[in-house]
Amino acid sequence: MPRSRKAACRVALCLVFCIFVLALHSRRAEAQAPTGAGPDAARPVEATPAPATATAVPPAAPAPPVFSTSITRDVLIAALGFLEPRTLEAHSARDFCVWGLDGLTAIDPTLSVTVTQPTTAAPAAVHAPGTATAAEKPVDAPLPATLSVLQGQTVLFSRALPAAGSHSAWADLVTAAMQAAWQHSSTLRDAGSDALLQGFFDELFNHLDPYSRYLGPSPATSDRTRRTGSTGTVGLSLGQSGRTIVITAVNANGPAWEAGVDTGEHLVSVNGRSTHGQDAATVQDWLEGDEHSSVTLGIAAKGHRPTAYRLQRVQVPPETVFASTEGPFTVLRVSSFSTQTAEEISQYIDQVVDEPTPDAPTPAPGKGKAAGIILDLRGDRGGVLQQAVTTAALLLDHGVAVTTQGRNPLANHIWAVQGGDMTNGTPVVVLVDGRTASAAEILASALADHRRAVVIGSETLGKGLVQVIGQMPNGGELFVTWSRNQAPLGWPIQGLGVMPQICTSLGAEALQAQLSALKAGNSLQGEAVQMARAARYPVPVAKILEIRKHCPAAIGSDADMDAAKALLSSPAAYKAALESVPDENSAPLH
Repeated sequence: MPRSRKAACRVALCLVFCIFVLALHSRRAEAQAPTGAGPDAARPVEATPAPATATAVPPAAPAPPVFSTSITRDVLIAALGFLEPRTLEAHSARDFCVWGLDGLTAIDPTLSVTVTQPTTAAPAAVHAPGTATAAEKPVDAPLPATLSVLQGQTVLFSRALPAAGSHSAWADLVTAAMQAAWQHSSTLRDAGSDALLQGFFDELFNHLDPYSRYLGPSPATSDRTRRTGSTGTVGLSLGQSGRTIVITAVNANGPAWEAGVDTGEHLVSVNGRSTHGQDAATVQDWLEGDEHSSVTLGIAAKGHRPTAYRLQRVQVPPETVFASTEGPFTVLRVSSFSTQTAEEISQYIDQVVDEPTPDAPTPAPGKGKAAGIILDLRGDRGGVLQQAVTTAALLLDHGVAVTTQGRNPLANHIWAVQGGDMTNGTPVVVLVDGRTASAAEILASALADHRRAVVIGSETLGKGLVQVIGQMPNGGELFVTWSRNQAPLGWPIQGLGVMPQICTSLGAEALQAQLSALKAGNSLQGEAVQMARAARYPVPVAKILEIRKHCPAAIGSDADMDAAKALLSSPAAYKAALESVPDENSAPLH
């Protein structure tokens, strides 16, 4: 992989357009909630001096667990405001809160939550005696429903339900209900206040879809790091060899890579502090610091004197693309789609297309054509949607990559790309399996529907729903499904997944028959591919199962790579596999 960033310019040329279907302008979809106050302070306890004759002071009792009403209320208000306009189906604050309070029962089965509607009614106000007419007879007014929290048969809390859309009133009710349960349940106190919020959102999202979820402050921080990378680092991973610290990996997105640091070299000092005898975890901490601060590393290749590298700490996105070769073909394994995945792929492609070929032993930069590229998306669970679209832009001249549709106008986009195929028409194969999901399915379907790549493997997971992330006042995050994906030919990814043009999960004999037929210009998978591309939302479950049985989802195997190499070695078979997908001009792009 080249040490330069020249490929970044190539990415810039692959323009990605987001066309709004129901809105003119987009804005960042995240909760704008008031900053939550800190945890409620525990009441201070004064220490009583021990008598002079005392010989020992008993240890202080541990502080009792605290339920933070202010944090809980702030999170609930922010969550209700974020959820109500964004979920795929319309629901009220009442729905969300009644569902979520079942989380108390999930933690402590002795607790239950009920909503009751009184069977009697309160008399309405009447006129003063002698003023009411026959047409103005008093009418009984219905009493409001009541929410109660019980422990066994004992009522711990009871309050009339507020108006369905009042976020603050519902947040007050839920917070008060949780606090009452907390005071009477040692099981809740043992679980901790974070568990109450987690249980609330788990039960709420059980009523929506499989992918909406809540992450508490700690797991949310880890998840953000996975998506966007670590802050204040140089992109090195360390190991130990005896008492020596060894560089085991260099992140291609970090400053250490740009400086030319290589794996296998020894890290002998950090800011003048010797690493000899230290453990790798300790030295790894020395590398971390404030973003944009500098750190000086002493690095030595075996048998050479150390060289000083002064590097600036930056946010380093996780490395997600790993290159290798299979004979004359380049393999790019994509583990996930982070904020820099498309740029990583562009750097590898830039290197591949510059390599000499038999037809052009010394091609001009950017003019070479590789024998073939294999994009390995097996096990790739997805990630950032925009990165999948940008990656498609590297390989497509133009066209729609994916369409997203939801209830919120801001969720409706047509993601279109143009800018030019960076590979100069290099044959492309995409490997998928039953674990390939989300953004990886978007990329595979975009390339297949535009006849730009042949998909090989098994049916993919079928995650065609997009989540928007809301930041909560406590540092947690809500992932809320707000749109559905449609592939360029108009079929829904959710449930269906991507039907490969070559199926490897039907056994070796079936695979060999498919390859032989393709070499003769025929596709044994063509009927299944056509059936999948003709589906339109909503697709009945029975129909989904009927389609998917033509290539059952499976874990990837060596047969996938063998099939890819065989296909790329036969131009006739490759062409026939491409054409097993309907022409985009014959199907609607919505």
